[in-house]
Amino acid sequence: MEKGVSASAGTKKRILDVAERLFGERGYAATSLRAVTVAAGANVAAVNYHFGSKEGLLRAVVDRAMGPVNEARQRLLDGFLADGGKPEVADLVEGFVRTGADLTRPREGGAAAVARFLGRVMCEPDPEIRRLFADEVGAVEGRYLEELTRALPALSAAEVAFRYRVMIGLLALHQAGALADLAPRGVSDGSSPEGPDEETERLVATVLAVFRAP
Repeated sequence: MEKGVSASAGTKKRILDVAERLFGERGYAATSLRAVTVAAGANVAAVNYHFGSKEGLLRAVVDRAMGPVNEARQRLLDGFLADGGKPEVADLVEGFVRTGADLTRPREGGAAAVARFLGRVMCEPDPEIRRLFADEVGAVEGRYLEELTRALPALSAAEVAFRYRVMIGLLALHQAGALADLAPRGVSDGSSPEGPDEETERLVATVLAVFRAP
C-alpha cells in the first residue's frame, strides 16, 4: 500500500514538474495534455485522477508555485500592520516585488522554471487564464493594493490600481526573463551582466519610481 501511495505521489509530482516547464516554455494553450503526459511518463488517466482536467492541472501548478509567495507576502504585510502600523509605499513595493523576484533565483537542477511559468501565465492573451491566476493570488494581492491606496492619498484609487498593474506586468516580464530580451537587436546598454540581487534592486527602484511619480 505504501509503495502504491509513494508511486502515485511520484507520478503527481512528475506531472506537475513537466507541466510547469512546458506551460512556461510554450504557454498553456499551446501545450497539450498528451505532451505533458508523454514527457512525464504518465497517461491522461493519471492527470484526470490527480487534477481532474487540464485546467485543474494549471490551477495545481499555480497553487504550488504561488503558495510560498502568498504566504511570504502575507507575513510581511501582517508585520507592517502589526500594532496599528501604517506601511510606507517603499515597504509595500519592496515586500511585493522581492518575494516575486526571488522566484528567478537558480534552483536545484537549473534555471527557475517556476518563474518562467508564472511570467508566461500572467502575460497569457486569454483572459480566462489570467482570471484563473488571479483567483489563486487575489486575496493577498488585494490587501497590498488596498494598503498602497491608503499610502498614496494624493492619487485616485483608479490611478493607484493602474500603477499596481504596471508593477505586476514588470514583475511578470522579469520572471519570464523577457526584460533582458526587449532591447533592439544589436543594441547594448553598456552594462555588465547582473546577478539576481542587482536585477531585483533595479526592479524595486523602477517600480518605486512609478508609484512616486506625480
